[in-house]
Amino acid sequence: MNLHDLQIGRRRFLRGSGIALALPMLTSLVRPSLGDEAPPNPKRLGCFYFPDGVPMPLPEDPAYQEWAWFPHGGGTEFNFTNCMKPLEPVKSELTVLSGFSHPLSRSVHGHNNADQFLTAAKVGGGDREYKNTISLDQEYVKHVGDETRIASLVMSTDGGAGTARGSHTLSFDRHGRPIPAEHRPKQIFDMLFVKTDGNSARRLAQSQSALDEMLADARALRQQLSKSDRLNLDEYLDSVRQAEIKVEKAKRWLNIPLPSVERDSLNLELTTDEPREYLQTMFELMFLAFKTDTTRVATYQIGRENGVGRSDHLARAVGFNLAHQLSHETKNPDGWKNFGIYCQFLNEEFGRFLGRLKETPEPAGTGTMLDNTILLFGSASSAFHLSRNYPLILAGGKHMGFKHGQYINHAGMNFQGGPWLGKREPWQDEAKGEDLPLANLFVTMLQRLGVETDSFADSTGIVKHL
Repeated sequence: MNLHDLQIGRRRFLRGSGIALALPMLTSLVRPSLGDEAPPNPKRLGCFYFPDGVPMPLPEDPAYQEWAWFPHGGGTEFNFTNCMKPLEPVKSELTVLSGFSHPLSRSVHGHNNADQFLTAAKVGGGDREYKNTISLDQEYVKHVGDETRIASLVMSTDGGAGTARGSHTLSFDRHGRPIPAEHRPKQIFDMLFVKTDGNSARRLAQSQSALDEMLADARALRQQLSKSDRLNLDEYLDSVRQAEIKVEKAKRWLNIPLPSVERDSLNLELTTDEPREYLQTMFELMFLAFKTDTTRVATYQIGRENGVGRSDHLARAVGFNLAHQLSHETKNPDGWKNFGIYCQFLNEEFGRFLGRLKETPEPAGTGTMLDNTILLFGSASSAFHLSRNYPLILAGGKHMGFKHGQYINHAGMNFQGGPWLGKREPWQDEAKGEDLPLANLFVTMLQRLGVETDSFADSTGIVKHL
């Protein structure tokens, strides 16, 4: 085969792949029949990420009492600061954690860390080859994704995949490839609840034909390649095979009615120009996806790191211009307060979402939706650009055995913080304490979700007292 023939074959190969990738509802499968048995409660997982860290004034700073993100106290005896006051109504439904981080990221700049928040991979710093691993949510998808129409809902305020160390998505597949996130409320709603046109069956048949063609081309092409190129092709073919499986799943869902939801109260044309309403709508779409059992796994990256993109405009909900800028201005008069007001806004909307789940009975089971949903809310930096002592909130999942209303204060008073004065940053200083691997929490969550595992990434155990 000469070079010209190879290029023609590759173009046809990619064209087939393009058809496959355009399929609607690729990850879905009819749930198994349970006969007359009452179905068990669903077990759901939702993960949220906010960038830029949190207010970390030092104890001698007057702002420490009112605007430090972490509560004061520990165990069941702790008090929220103004930053966390909006979570007071759901205090018994959550646990705040300090002193957890990913070991492979502790010595890098905090803005590199969104990519590894749910993976624990070494992706920050100056590595020439960027390589990520599977994210927590997609690990759970392997066990539950076939039971719902949509295997997982991947959302972000900025949309797409972003760049290496500038991720716009929390979700990474089993090969560490980013799963692009959706940021447009209408597209999310349509994907979840709007029936596809009558040509869906024909398109699926065409896509199956395209996949067959691609695989035939690949078998012939493989014989002409070097060993390293064969490895690259095999990885790509694995994606093709996954697409083939998804086509078969989609066929099974074609004639199953979509859930009916009330959309009159949703403004699906919102953008970050209306930041509070936009954030509330994104939370509401996740709520509806969970309530209708359209999916049991969802991620939402509230903002990307380093103050780039539309998510930086969310601070306008509370009268500021750009969110990232607030983390740089804490040395100014009222700097901690201003940063704290923005974090208070994020906590308020997360708390509103928790309350929504708490007040809603499980549609086809027992308890409330929150009892059957595990939620992780946090960031991969705490003090200014510091990749340690992540600010974390774990909520829900009481029917899975979680005990809340506590502050697991592993960091104690061994934390780093203070304003940035234009010289060395906290991430460049020697650590004052030893964090636990955040992956220990991930193992704990997976086990409570029903996944039989003793490890995830660099975990060393589980988190007790949860």
